[in-house]
Amino acid sequence: MGFSRGADDQPIRSSTSTHARYLLIDADHLSLEMVWHIVVRHRSAACRTAAIRIGAKSPEASVTLSLEVVAEHMGAVTRKGGSEVVDQNIRVTVNGVEQQSSVEPRTLLVHYLRDTLNLTGTHVGCDTSQCGACTVLLNGQPVKSCTMLAVQADGAQVQTVEGLAQNGQYHPIQTAFWEKHGLQCGFCTPGMMMAAVGVLQRSPNISDDEIRQQLEGNLCRCTGYQNIVAAVRAAADQMRGGAAQPAAAGTSGQ
Repeated sequence: MGFSRGADDQPIRSSTSTHARYLLIDADHLSLEMVWHIVVRHRSAACRTAAIRIGAKSPEASVTLSLEVVAEHMGAVTRKGGSEVVDQNIRVTVNGVEQQSSVEPRTLLVHYLRDTLNLTGTHVGCDTSQCGACTVLLNGQPVKSCTMLAVQADGAQVQTVEGLAQNGQYHPIQTAFWEKHGLQCGFCTPGMMMAAVGVLQRSPNISDDEIRQQLEGNLCRCTGYQNIVAAVRAAADQMRGGAAQPAAAGTSGQ
């Protein structure tokens, strides 16, 4: 996918006529989503785009799409504060359940999880990607959902702390945090556990020093971290099959 630049090396140009104003997009292969984002970014008072003309190498080969057509494909267009906000349709599998939603492109993944899906175990701490309380797994990898857009998760697999327990059994990391007293106030715990699960999936035979290094992006103001390290080590042992089965969900940690 890429722009096919014209002689003036400009992929996007505005053009006016007595009947309509166009945004000319010279492109080989652009999805309607990409076209719409281009339009939103390049709109101005000088170019009130009435339609989009794609493939402007020659007028005969060009295709003109009204903004209404593109907007219908992309989702509802709403006006807030005089500017257009385009809701984008996304499909995300969260904790094994496919979710289809229409979200504003600026919506953060953490707010989508909390406010749209009501998965409030993912916490908002710093909003600057420092504390790690918002950590979730994206396609099996820990990410801080306060600095990722929901639209970036389109088509992805997301796991939150609510998805750790399976078939009525707590995940080993949940059992270990309870048994090793790896939490006090609990605010950092969901993000800490999700980060730890990501670490253990990559490195099941991890050392204490490696645990500390891998979890340095998650902050705790209560425990002093020692019990968290002990909990992750215990979970690693259990996940390798060296400990008893995890307690039933609803019995431990209550």
